[in-house]
Amino acid sequence: MKISQAVGNACTVPASNVETQNNNPSRESKIIYLPGTNCEIKSQALLSAFTSYRVGGAAELYVAPRNIEALQASLKYAQEHNLRVTTLGAGSNLLVSDRGISGLVIATRHLRYNHFDHQTGQVTVAAGESIPSLAWEIAKLGWQGFEWAVGIPGTVGGAVVMNAGAHNSCIADILVSAQVLSPDGTIETLTPEELGYAYRTSLLQGSNRVVTQATFQLQPGFDPAYVTATTRQHKQMRLTTQPYNFPSCGSVFRNPKPYSAGWLIEQSGLKGYQIGGAQVAHLHANFIVNRGGAKANDIFCLIRHIQQEVQERWSILLEPEVKMLGEFQAA
Repeated sequence: MKISQAVGNACTVPASNVETQNNNPSRESKIIYLPGTNCEIKSQALLSAFTSYRVGGAAELYVAPRNIEALQASLKYAQEHNLRVTTLGAGSNLLVSDRGISGLVIATRHLRYNHFDHQTGQVTVAAGESIPSLAWEIAKLGWQGFEWAVGIPGTVGGAVVMNAGAHNSCIADILVSAQVLSPDGTIETLTPEELGYAYRTSLLQGSNRVVTQATFQLQPGFDPAYVTATTRQHKQMRLTTQPYNFPSCGSVFRNPKPYSAGWLIEQSGLKGYQIGGAQVAHLHANFIVNRGGAKANDIFCLIRHIQQEVQERWSILLEPEVKMLGEFQAA
């Protein structure tokens, strides 16, 4: 079994005998009920509804468990049927092929709960919790340390996997531990050191383990109005510097220090450049937006075009931050 994680991100894992199939949404759909749970697996579920780009084909099989037991049952089903597994959170930072995804897509967006320990200043949160919602909830308590995350449009699970960050802060700075589930049903708790964090990555990328929850260390005891105001400032900064009027995945490329990807793209004259319905955003060149009717392959071809132009001018190959799942065809 192969697992790709796409909780607001995705990673490709080697070693699988399952070939990518051309999923056809017109195929007759079916429902499979997982024994011992109230969870059902659906076939040919369109993924465009579950990605921030609003593009992508169908999942061969799709399930959205609401608790750990149902998640374990889903992984067991995949093992028994030798299915590749892709985990999906908020679907941000993700580009799904127009051809869809073979195997079983497990959406963790319904794994939601949180527990605030007011003595320690720690919060334990399920993988499906929204990062922006969590940031506001923490701010209203007067706890500092999560204000920077309010503009990250993903889930906790995805943020842990990719070491999400903004404003010179990141998940690794505040993570106490992450609970992960292995395909055989084993649950273990890992520290930041065991996760091997680096810039926008961790050892969970390329792993066959699924994040189920995370515990963060924050700083309680501050004025809630002050923390909320700071959080609002971070949100406003994102709104004024990044395009939110069209569907996007957030930043497309990692910043190749000492440069920013957006600056390199802008200096290459690519702001506003468009392929099909996909366009390099005028407000921020490291964003590709769906202007309407874009196909996943339009976005993919635009990503490749940007890479080629920047490399020719600056001798720098931009590395995508957006994760691509499925089969794509370059122009």
